[in-house]
Order: sequence, then C-alpha cells, then structure tokens
Amino acid sequence: MKRREFLGILVGAAAAPLAARGQQPATLPTIGFMGAGTQSGWSRWTAAFVQRMADLGWIEGKTVAIDYRWADGSSTRYEEIAAEFARLKVSAIVTVGGEAARQATSSISIVAALSGDPVAQGLAASMARPGGNFTGMSIQSTDLGGKRLELLREVVPGIRRLAILEYVGFTGAILEIREVQTAAATSGIETIKLPIRTADDITPVFDSLGKRAEALYVPTNPIANANRIRINELALTERLPTMHGFREYVEAGGLMSYGPNTSELFRRAAEYVDKILRGAKPGDLPIEQPTKFEFVVSLKAARAIGLAVSPTLLVRADEVIE
Repeated sequence: MKRREFLGILVGAAAAPLAARGQQPATLPTIGFMGAGTQSGWSRWTAAFVQRMADLGWIEGKTVAIDYRWADGSSTRYEEIAAEFARLKVSAIVTVGGEAARQATSSISIVAALSGDPVAQGLAASMARPGGNFTGMSIQSTDLGGKRLELLREVVPGIRRLAILEYVGFTGAILEIREVQTAAATSGIETIKLPIRTADDITPVFDSLGKRAEALYVPTNPIANANRIRINELALTERLPTMHGFREYVEAGGLMSYGPNTSELFRRAAEYVDKILRGAKPGDLPIEQPTKFEFVVSLKAARAIGLAVSPTLLVRADEVIE
C-alpha cells in the first residue's frame, strides 16, 4: 500500500467518529407538562396535545422532550411541580389555570390549555396582548355559569335550592361561583356552598348536605376533575341532578355538562407551544377563547335518579349518553 493511501485511511478513520458526533442531535427542547389531575384521567387530553405537536413537526423523544408531572388534584403538589420545572429551566410549561406556574417563574414561557379569566386573575394584562410570560386559552368559566344554570333549571323546574361544590382558594372556581350565585339570586334560587380543600372533604360535605338541595353545580377545578367519578356516585346516591363544565364529567356518571371541547383546547395549546419553540414571545400571543360549546346529557344518569328529561332539551344536546 502506498504511503499516501495509508495516510488517507488514517485520516478518514480519525474523522469518522468526529463526523458521527457532529451528527448527534443537540439537547432537545423540553416541555414541562403540569397535569392537575391523574395520568389516567388526563389521557385523552395528553394524547390530543402530543398528536397536535407531532402534526406540527415536534415528535416526542425525537425533536422534543415532554416531562409529565401529575398533581392528583392536590394544589400543594401542583405548586411543587411548577417550582420543579422552574428549577429545571424547561423550554416552556403547559398547564391549566396558570397561577402556580406564574408564581414559580416570570421568565419561562407558560401556555395554559385552559384558564378561567386570566385578566381578572392577574395572569395577563389583556386578552389581546397578555404581556409577560403567559398566554393560552380562556374557557370563559364566568360567562358560562349563567348558561349552565339556565339548562339546569329546564331539567329541574321550580328548583329553589342549589348546592355548589366549592374548591376553597381556587381562583378560577371562585369567579365561576360568583357568576352562578348572581344568576341564581336573579331567579330566586338559594345557593348552598359545599367547601372542600382536599379530596378527603368530598364525602363529609355530601353527608352534611342532607336533603337541603335539589341539584348540584360542580365548577371545573383540579380536585373535582381528579375525583369526578366519586363525586357523581355520591350525587347519584343523593338523587341530585348535576351540572358540569366538561363532557368528561358526564362520561364519569354526571347528568349534564355545557362547555368547550377540552381535547380541542389541548390541541390549541400545542399550537401555542409550537410558535414559542420557533421564537415567538408568549406575551405577544393573544389569549384565545373557544368558539364552540358542547351540551352533553346522560339519560343513564337521569334514569338512575328518576328524572325525566324533556325531548325538546334532548334535541338541543350535542350528545346524549344512553
């Protein structure tokens, strides 16, 4: 073998590992995914987010990393998760609500797949230009409270006492409850708040209610979401018609829900994350509101409590669960 050829082989061999190393992908951007409930309870929403990310070119494990953490309905754990992501300096945080993440960091981009009224909650300067590090979707909880009560009154004509499951300290629920109470007072309906701070409070508040209410309003919140099957089982035992904000609660045994499609909200959250990973600032991305709302009724739950639902109401429902 000639000396020149031999040297060429040596140079090529030495360069090969360097080329291989140069082709290795850089550290992947990491999304901190804050699950307020349980992994199983959020599986549909997580799948919607991951699929939309993939549609936009962000393949989990290949072009983006997603770090999932689950609070199981605990506000304390939710705050801990936010602090963990802040310490890890993730590329962006996907959350619901937004308060815990906003308290943990003012620099990492925060995308709320759903929030109540972010302006009233102090998370954004305005819907059009939120400013700071927060953006996402507002589910208009406060605006929907009156509509949900209206539907409940059609199912329970002459209702005079309405129980409201209150997650104490959860700002989004407080705003929604105020709207429901205002609408109820206008209609001459007395409201009875059932305060809960942890999942352990759910059964005792039902025991304390007795026969004082004719229906139950369940505001959307992390504890209710994580314990929706249990809440509906207790309501069925008390023969209480229930009104919820998301269809998932009706699928878990509730009577009715009226609100946005939550899977679609998580798909939209993925689109926000895509823009941020490509250089957009969250404060420049307008907070959006859903334009379509679903009315879901469960005849199975109605039969279980001996309630007749009018055909005219069923015709208006987007889905009837038999």
